[in-house]
Amino acid sequence: MQLTHLFENVSMLKIITSILDLLIVWYVIYLLINAIKGTKAIQLLKGIFFILIGKTVSDFLGLTTTSRIFQIVLEWGFLAIIVIFQPELRRALEQLGRGSLFKRGNSNSKLDKAKLTEAMVKSVQYMAKRRIGALIVFEKETGLQDYIETGIPIHADISSELLINIFIPNTPLHDGAMIIQGDKIATAASYLPLSDSAKIQKSLGTRHRAAVGISEVSDAFTIVVSEETGAISVTYNGGLRKDVSIEVFEALLTEHWFNTEAVKKGESTNARE
Repeated sequence: MQLTHLFENVSMLKIITSILDLLIVWYVIYLLINAIKGTKAIQLLKGIFFILIGKTVSDFLGLTTTSRIFQIVLEWGFLAIIVIFQPELRRALEQLGRGSLFKRGNSNSKLDKAKLTEAMVKSVQYMAKRRIGALIVFEKETGLQDYIETGIPIHADISSELLINIFIPNTPLHDGAMIIQGDKIATAASYLPLSDSAKIQKSLGTRHRAAVGISEVSDAFTIVVSEETGAISVTYNGGLRKDVSIEVFEALLTEHWFNTEAVKKGESTNARE
């Protein structure tokens, strides 16, 4: 009887430790996802997930060659992951040391779409009339944390007065890109990758090339106000729309910022065409 009771206790202990083991693994995965969320690495993680699915399907269907290719990719993938995710792994360890990895971000922000749109349109229109150069990037699904870290943290509410003041010439923050996350100004004076496309007109400056560059590596929507002409341009999906009217700009802004369907006006000029 005592032996049976002992076996029951051992079995119960094994169940508890197994559950605890599973919870720890899931929590580590959760922390890992939190660490890379908001960076380009999350897109690479999706790619790895699809490779695993492809390997499973190939094995199930008996596709020998395809399955072998996937196997080689997975075998060498470990080293590739260390190289590709090096910045994210470093950031995760730094956050772990500061204890910030365990803090939850504030996701209770409520977007006042009309007020935000009005502030953005008013500031862009003001800067266009006075030929104040500006470069504003809106983060969408692809995280821009790598580029946010190159700038000066702002973390401020959006207002037309603040937007205009940041881009006033000869001020410390006017040079570089402003990055918008949700309804907040995340950073100013950030560095963006420059596009190497030969299709971009040589008359266009660094702001336009940076705007196209960020649209080539992410799904971000970017506004450019030309310092030379005051013209308003936007970039998205690797394409450049130049000299858009304020009405077209507002429609595109609403569509891309809030994922609201808008009526397309004007014609696009794709930087890759």
